[in-house]
Amino acid sequence: MKGANKIDRAREFVEKSRNILVFTGAGISTSSGIPDYRGTTGIWTKREPVFYQNFVSSEKSRIDYWEYKLETHEFFRNAKPNAAHKSLVELEKTGKMLALVTQNIDSLHRKAGTTADKLIELHGNNAVAKCMECSKEVLMEEALEYFKMNRMPPKCECGGYLKPAVVMFGESLNPEDLKRAFGLAQKVDLVISIGSTLVVEPAASIPLMARQNGAVYLIINQGDTAHDNIADIKLEANACEVLPLIIEY
Repeated sequence: MKGANKIDRAREFVEKSRNILVFTGAGISTSSGIPDYRGTTGIWTKREPVFYQNFVSSEKSRIDYWEYKLETHEFFRNAKPNAAHKSLVELEKTGKMLALVTQNIDSLHRKAGTTADKLIELHGNNAVAKCMECSKEVLMEEALEYFKMNRMPPKCECGGYLKPAVVMFGESLNPEDLKRAFGLAQKVDLVISIGSTLVVEPAASIPLMARQNGAVYLIINQGDTAHDNIADIKLEANACEVLPLIIEY
């Protein structure tokens, strides 16, 4: 099937569906200037990641992690939602989108206008830091400014260490977020995966569950994914270019 025909068919699936689950990964945000940290040329090929257990137990690891956050903060601060993020906001306005499940921590879905009750951020959110003792949240800008000035891990007023409100390597995902995402995946008639290689578990099993429960499966990604062989349509394309064609508004 040629590319144009695939886009027409994908548009028909969206038009005919009543309940849609959207799943997004790093590829939806690269056009906004956010690097794909887990890719073959990503930052984790250039530096050792800090694991959650080490962050908890080691002052050196906490300093290393905050150094990394300071180095990469400019990407997140300057990034703006792109056409793909905005198209998903328009999809929500149709009333068909039950949820938007994302692996991204860049807040771009929020900035684009996706409503909080539709958004499930599986890996957390890079906009705030959270106290590991009392759970109080502070803006990431404030925590980074403290670290920049003192080169010591920022702390909460209660004395507990602050940690960026993201899921680190070795840290479990929020079970309530997973439960909600998997529950909604069983209620949709169309699942759209955008910009994910679909290899990171348990997140990748969310669109898979929708497919196993009879939903039509549309994948948009530049490069192979682990689910290409079970997709009804695979669009090898930039989401910024094809989503506005599929989600008409």
